[in-house]
Amino acid sequence: MTQLNVAIVGTGIFATDTHLPTIEKLAHIIKPFAAYNRTKSKSEAFATKAGIPSDKVYSSLEEAFKDPQVQFVDALLPVQFNLEAVKLAIANDKPICFEKPLAANLQQAKEIVQLSESTKLPIGVLENWSFRHAIHILQKEILPQLGDVIGFTYHATGPWNENNKYLATGWRLKPEHIGGFLSDGGVHQLALLTDVLGDVASVSALTKQVQEQSGTDDILFSTFKLKSGVIGTFTYGSAFGATDKSTFFTIFGTKGSVVYDWSPALSKPTITYQLGTSGQSSSGKKTIEVDEVDTFAEEFTNFAEAVLKNDKSIVKVTPRKAFQHLAIVAAALESSKNGGSNVEVESA
Repeated sequence: MTQLNVAIVGTGIFATDTHLPTIEKLAHIIKPFAAYNRTKSKSEAFATKAGIPSDKVYSSLEEAFKDPQVQFVDALLPVQFNLEAVKLAIANDKPICFEKPLAANLQQAKEIVQLSESTKLPIGVLENWSFRHAIHILQKEILPQLGDVIGFTYHATGPWNENNKYLATGWRLKPEHIGGFLSDGGVHQLALLTDVLGDVASVSALTKQVQEQSGTDDILFSTFKLKSGVIGTFTYGSAFGATDKSTFFTIFGTKGSVVYDWSPALSKPTITYQLGTSGQSSSGKKTIEVDEVDTFAEEFTNFAEAVLKNDKSIVKVTPRKAFQHLAIVAAALESSKNGGSNVEVESA
């Protein structure tokens, strides 16, 4: 593959600790070429670490997009600025990938979807959980054996981490985006859920704020109905007192069931399933240990391929797909405000 020049705009913790190492790992296809941050000293420090020359450290977002040598933009901006970044990308004919969640609210999110579908440019949302190998195993190997899927339980809970390095991030402490931590982290869970079982039609939910530092509600207990008719529960939050971090996804079918467990206590994520139409006819449990891939490398490889081939259809997580994840959070918040009433999930 040809090496692509990327401008990294937003050079904070995640750009330094995750995006840059991933880009360096993919040096055969991506080169850190330019940088921008609202605080120029941060972009200068990032540029030094990334080997970006000082004349490619820009003082404005617009300058980074206008650089004719930049071939795509990697945006890690506070979520309320994603819409502006997409507009600049289209105006300057630059493919762009940007961090989740899609937008600060559904109005902005819908506009991003419309803009992305009005252009031939590759525009992708960096939802790395959609690249988990476990999704492929569940979809291709296990679900076809379970008969009709009836229901599910999705559970992702954990203790409050007072040492979380992202807690001091201003846009998280005082979120301008709906859902705060519920959308910032919850869209990961919802990407996995919907990739495996399909889109959510409606939500009945209750949310609550446990930690003051969260800025808004930070735990969610809910019931989902999927467009397929499948029903299930979705529980999410990492704001509790001392408890084990527990992440598992159980799917129930007419001919069996499966449990995907990626709790940190496990040496490897596992997929455990049993087949049979009743307890008496059970085949017994079988377990697959999942050798997970580097999902960050996978998402950047996917987007780089779309840029190189100038083919937006290659992008795995489009704004339309990411809209569903944010819309589920919005529906859950609306439901909670109304005492847990059933709320339909908006479409883009």
